[in-house]
Amino acid sequence: MAAVKACNILITGANRGLGLEMVKQFSENACPKQHIFATCRDPDGPKSEALRQLAKKHPSVITIIRLDADDPSSIKESAKNVGSLLGNNGLNLLVNNAAIVARGTILTSSIEDMKNNFNTNVIGPLLIIREYLPYLQKAAKASGTPGMSCNKAAVINISTVAGSMTRMPSIYSFFPTLPYGVSKAGFNMLTVLASEELKADEILCMALHPGWVKTELGGDEAPLEPKESVEGMLRVIGSLTEKQHGGFLDYTGETVTW
Repeated sequence: MAAVKACNILITGANRGLGLEMVKQFSENACPKQHIFATCRDPDGPKSEALRQLAKKHPSVITIIRLDADDPSSIKESAKNVGSLLGNNGLNLLVNNAAIVARGTILTSSIEDMKNNFNTNVIGPLLIIREYLPYLQKAAKASGTPGMSCNKAAVINISTVAGSMTRMPSIYSFFPTLPYGVSKAGFNMLTVLASEELKADEILCMALHPGWVKTELGGDEAPLEPKESVEGMLRVIGSLTEKQHGGFLDYTGETVTW
């Protein structure tokens, strides 16, 4: 297993589900000088209790930052806060994990659900990449090593097969989530186009499908536990090179069709 040795890591939606499990596994295997910026919408709220307890357990490793992917001013403020804590160091790894899910079909999807899913799942990550780009660029320049890796500078977009044009039709009948699927297809295109723009700075950018996981979003019928999914994703993240730049993989490292 290729270990993730990124010094400075930021994870969105870190207070529950896959985000929380990712913070947990990163903190348990923290490299020297590694720091995790765990962001969520409401750090002081009841849904963030588990994250607060984890931060108490690893005070020198985890810093909780408020970041609401549906609020542009919150995103901008979070970048200022993280930037002040990074100092002269850049951000090595940005994980866009925060997302919402709305069920619905052509006939039943509300305009509000469509807007909310697009705002959180597409516009939010776009603004997050934009605001944190200077810190990613700083890390890429400071590395002094050629090529791309998650230890140098990378954007990992946690996506889903629900955003795959080829895969979603076969699961749509038992997973009727049109607002979510459409927004995640947009998120996938954001990944592809961001990878084109970030290429010159040697900042790796790709989409990662975590599998169908037992979380608040995935539901109880999902076959995968968060621990297993995140273990797989971290293995994949640690092994990424420029060969996977602009790609779409799942938690086992297999290519997912767009």
